[in-house]
Amino acid sequence: MARMTPERRAFIEQLADEILAHYPRGRLTVAVDGPDGAGKRDFADDLSRELEKGGHATFRASIDGFHRPSSFRYRKGRFSAEGCYEDSYDYSVLRRVLLEPFRMGGATAFVAKAFDYIRDAQVQPKWLTGPPDLYLIVDGVFLNRPELRGNWNYSIWVDADAAVRDERLLAREGVEPGSELARRYSGAQELYERDARPRDAASAIVDNTDPDHPKRIFEDSC
Repeated sequence: MARMTPERRAFIEQLADEILAHYPRGRLTVAVDGPDGAGKRDFADDLSRELEKGGHATFRASIDGFHRPSSFRYRKGRFSAEGCYEDSYDYSVLRRVLLEPFRMGGATAFVAKAFDYIRDAQVQPKWLTGPPDLYLIVDGVFLNRPELRGNWNYSIWVDADAAVRDERLLAREGVEPGSELARRYSGAQELYERDARPRDAASAIVDNTDPDHPKRIFEDSC
């Protein structure tokens, strides 16, 4: 775990306090949405740790645990942006085994991961339970699609400058800027932002270009 700068820690603390002020008790779902390379996973991890530090139970999951098989994901072509946006994830499974049972609480069990996209195979489900007061933090792309709207108590849009996102994708996944694969991802994001307007659904918008010094962005409502 990388050590956080004081500025990042203070920013995460402030955001956690805001969430707690609105949702101090119960089963709460938090989406950490945004484009590839924005730093969503690390941001969600840091937020989870901050909530736990304050004595609040949290659970982490990712949309990456709900991929569809590659034969379905690439049915429109290996580099199709439309295919990336429309066919990458199984939202019905995500709702059925994680979001809906999680929010029911009680003894109802939920599953955090249903598919291993690296092995391209389903995983043996691990049914989990938790206390009545529990925060579920989910990171990933496309979390405010119409299929998932209404499932989040709080939604964070994490973004970064395009050049920085490209550098991160190259370092993390070997995706060359301007390549067909890069255009698949960026094209899918363009479709998502055009069709779903996820920024409008966000409770908070974060500029994570410099992860050591994230900034809150307040957009005009006009």
